[in-house]
Amino acid sequence: MDSRLPAEAPIYLSALVPVYNEEDTIAAIVERLEQAPLVRQIIVVDDCSTDATPARVRALAAAGRVEAFFHERNRGKGAALRSALRLAREAYLVIQDADLEYDPQDFRRMVAVIERTGAEVVYGSRFMGGPRTGMLWTHYLGNRGLTLLFNLLYGQRLTDMETCYKLFRTTLLERLGIDNDRFDIDPELTAKVIRAGRHIHEVPVSYAGRPYLAGKKIKPHDALSAVRTLWRYRTWRPPA
Repeated sequence: MDSRLPAEAPIYLSALVPVYNEEDTIAAIVERLEQAPLVRQIIVVDDCSTDATPARVRALAAAGRVEAFFHERNRGKGAALRSALRLAREAYLVIQDADLEYDPQDFRRMVAVIERTGAEVVYGSRFMGGPRTGMLWTHYLGNRGLTLLFNLLYGQRLTDMETCYKLFRTTLLERLGIDNDRFDIDPELTAKVIRAGRHIHEVPVSYAGRPYLAGKKIKPHDALSAVRTLWRYRTWRPPA
């Protein structure tokens, strides 16, 4: 058992927030995380934003609302999460994008799975019947196709590999590590969990997508990179 989680202790979360050019939403997502009672640590990593995001993150940090880390050059979401992971203190952590597409109140449902089953990994699925609006048809097809490919390669029955909401026991993610710097982290981490012999639990979460004009950053070519990543990690083995 994780030494940071005594038997029957309440489960609290470190929220890892990678951010790039989100000056209009960073304060709002921090406020939403503050209102989620299970979140006890908010870690924001600014990935060398070119707008007013760094200044707003510094103001949040100065007010004691977040712990902040700043990259000197743009390195990608995976690199930002790797930096955030080094600061995580709670027994469990969850990934939270800064674009307001996901609702931190859904953490309750995800943590309930841990309390009920002792799970080490819980994903919030956008395709299990929760409220979903604004998802581009290209993203819908891409997400479904990549998840199907993952299931075929790894013998699983997952519904949403590409979800942002991934909740891990902190020591497990530290052991698995984060290799990829950019959006390849979703197939990388999902593949690693299965190759490490762990089960991924899923629960429905809500989703309110935004268009490219509003700042959405993942692009169609990222799907091709995800396919290569899934193939590359099919023989990966966890460190001893």
